Formats: sequence, C-alpha cells, structure tokens
Amino acid sequence: MYSFDSRIRYSEVDSDAELTVESLIDYFQDCSTFQTQDGPATMEYMKERGIAWVLNSWQIVINRLPKLCEEVTIGTVPYELKGVFGLRNFFMDTKDGERLAVANSIWTLFDFENQVPARITPEMVEAYPLEEKLPMEYGSRKIAIPKEAEKRQGEEILVRKHHLDTNNHVNNGQYIRMAIESLHDKKINFSQLRAEYKKQALLGDVLYPVIYKVEKEKEKVYAISLNDENESPVCIVELTHPM
Repeated sequence: MYSFDSRIRYSEVDSDAELTVESLIDYFQDCSTFQTQDGPATMEYMKERGIAWVLNSWQIVINRLPKLCEEVTIGTVPYELKGVFGLRNFFMDTKDGERLAVANSIWTLFDFENQVPARITPEMVEAYPLEEKLPMEYGSRKIAIPKEAEKRQGEEILVRKHHLDTNNHVNNGQYIRMAIESLHDKKINFSQLRAEYKKQALLGDVLYPVIYKVEKEKEKVYAISLNDENESPVCIVELTHPM
C-alpha cells in the first residue's frame, strides 16, 4: 500500500464546502503518480520507452465527501499485474479511519510509438508491490446504456489545452468533469461513479454529450456518453444517486 496525508483545500470544495468528486479523483491520480515517481518505473523511465499507463475504467463508491479543512489519508493498493494489465484500488479515509471513498481501477500499459499494448516490465513489478484487494462490491468495467431512459443532447465540448495531461490526451478526471457539468443540474449527491474509457480525445477534438436518465424505486441513474463526431463513445460516465 502507498499513502499520503492531506487536508481539504478551499480550491477543492464546492459551494457547500464539500470536496468535489473531480478533486477526489485528482487525489487518487496524484497518489498513483507519487508511487510511480518513487521509482524505479518513473514517468521519465516510461517516457524513454514510449509507454504509459492508460486507464480503462473507474468504479468509485462514495460514503461521504469530506469538508473543507478536514484531514484525510489517500492511499492506493496495486493488487494485480498481469500481461499488459494493472489493477489497483484507491481509498480516502479520515484521520480517525472512517472510510470516505473506495475505488477500483483497471489500466493497460500502452506502447504509443507502435500503437499496441506493452508487456509489464520487471521494474514495474518492483515499483508496485501487490497486496490483497480492498473490500467493496465490484462491478463490471463495461457500462451499458439504459434502453428505457430519458435522453437529451448536451452542449458540445471543445477539447482545450487545460483538459490535457502529460501524454497530450484528455486527462481521465477531465472526462468526468465534462460529464457532470453537462447535466446542468443542481448538485447531485451520488453514491457511486463508474467511467469506461473507450478511446483518447486530443487537443481540438469536439465531444458531444448525450445524457440518459433512469429513475428506479431506490435510485436515479445518469449515464453520460461523451461521443465523437461519428456518434461513437469516447468515454461513458455513470452516476448512481440514491432516492
């Protein structure tokens, strides 16, 4: 397990002084980056070889979002490295051990020069000691668009420089931010978020959100498909809101 301590900053909270979901994801991504940079398979190591980890999916279960100035511990647990895939959990706890959020993620190691998946190296095995995966109700990495759902078109989104990461692709968290903002709704206190990444969007691309909503007896589910100009999904984000 790798972890670090932090305190919720003003720049990370919403109008209710709660951590935003986008900032929660930023914490998780920072945690995995910190572990990577501790070596030996650093970002510089991977850049020299033209490889990088590409996120396939998120599943994040939120028990409670922390408040402004609350002290938290963020951690990650790599639990499987096999072939071209890496699987890891994340968590955010209070200083007293309350589990605020827990997540699962699936990654592919990708060779960008040859445009093919790359096999995990011994240095990566050394960098990410494996442990038992965390307890949570694990869902599928695939997200099915609801067949019987209210459907509407969102406003198109132009990919700009601030959306990009160090690989010059849209950052994983930015897709989720785009999806949430496309709802144009009041704050949604959802208990679970899932995201399925299908392809990479680049600077200058335009994404076309399509929003699906299904109301069930005990929950409301939003599925936001961020599509390309051919109506093919680039990323699908699902938000589950308990009724």
